[in-house]
Amino acid sequence: MVNAVAHQVYIGVGSNVGNKKENFLEALSRVAKLPDTKIVKESSLYESEPIGDAKEWYVNGAIEIETKFKPDMLLKKFKNIERAMGRKKVKKRWGARIIDLDILLYDAAIVNKKNLRIPHPEMSSRKFVLLPLSEIAPQVIHPELGVTISELLINVKDDKKIHLYHA
Repeated sequence: MVNAVAHQVYIGVGSNVGNKKENFLEALSRVAKLPDTKIVKESSLYESEPIGDAKEWYVNGAIEIETKFKPDMLLKKFKNIERAMGRKKVKKRWGARIIDLDILLYDAAIVNKKNLRIPHPEMSSRKFVLLPLSEIAPQVIHPELGVTISELLINVKDDKKIHLYHA
């Protein structure tokens, strides 16, 4: 990766199994150890109401990283981190998970593949994604919708409860 350009990437991080804050922090530590990758910003931690089949509240946050990995390889690295931390393949969408690392935005790229969609297809409708993301990237423009993250948060139609995490 000589002379590869660093890419600005926003990641959603969440956990709703075990010690959620510890899981979150361990995931960040593992991301920071990836070669040619550094964490630039971290949001506060938020606790959010479960969705789908999940029973436990989530601890969510967002980070900004600079990395030289292309989107497909970054996804692979994140899946490896999730597996190493004990995440099992879930059959149910939105089920319990020890850790979840989602690529929300990658530069201003639009990626539309079977296993990877950037921007994350559901981010604009989820307060638990937009609130921490707007904390670290309020003026970043959603490349498909053409509006800022702050504007998305103001207009989101999500009634799930979310608040700062205190533990």
